[in-house]
Amino acid sequence: MRLSVGCAMWTHSAWPVTGDKLRGYASWCDAVEGNTTFYAVPARKTVQTWAEQTDPGFRFVMKLPKTVTHERRLSGADAEMNNFLHVMEPLGSRMHALWIQLPGSFGPGDLGSLANFVRKMPAGTRAAVEVRHPAFFTDRDAAAQLERALGRAGAEWVPFDTTVLFAQRPASSAEYEAQSKKPRLPRRMVALTDTPIVRYHGRDELEATVAGWRPWVEQAAAWLREGRSPTVFLHTPDNASSRDLARRFHAEVGDLVPGLEPLPDPAETEPMTLF
Repeated sequence: MRLSVGCAMWTHSAWPVTGDKLRGYASWCDAVEGNTTFYAVPARKTVQTWAEQTDPGFRFVMKLPKTVTHERRLSGADAEMNNFLHVMEPLGSRMHALWIQLPGSFGPGDLGSLANFVRKMPAGTRAAVEVRHPAFFTDRDAAAQLERALGRAGAEWVPFDTTVLFAQRPASSAEYEAQSKKPRLPRRMVALTDTPIVRYHGRDELEATVAGWRPWVEQAAAWLREGRSPTVFLHTPDNASSRDLARRFHAEVGDLVPGLEPLPDPAETEPMTLF
């Protein structure tokens, strides 16, 4: 049984690391969101260094470029997709899923484009789709149509749970900024595949974040008992504590699921001294 946990990045000013930053991060968490690829596709040699700094079982969930998802809206983007897949190829088994984050304007009327896009995914490639149009969360028919389109292609629906973030008015500038940028949608807790992916956003206050994720701890435990292998990403407004929170989340699930595969032991962040 394996539960993978991670953050929205592998570097943060609050995370001192000795040596390679990704290698250090990978000793704390065994998954990461590849958000930067939304804005710019890296050089293939850069991706090769990512592979060299991580074990084969590490999970990268790589976001497709905005040219594919937001500008071309999944249509007529074959050249961009082929280039992206070529660049990501060095990750091999580490590329856990291609993350298709769609704009809030991408609604039920666009499902034909989505169905065609995920159906053309290369064999062995997982597609993980995040939708933000309110109809998919409030209209049962729209949700069912989306589930059918994804199910036919073996693709997953990625929930981004921001209910805790929006439960109260912002108490800091970081919370205000997070609320201004993140989608405000109902919580959804249904897996379509054996590899569900969850994004959970907490608040500045530690206890509010931990209390709010309790439904996900129980859901992750249930998925593991069913033989699924979930990945959960932890977010906070400034993300300074997200690395520690990811490990705490994993530990809480482990309390419910004896025999859960453990996370790696964190690397030393400071050189050892004699005094």
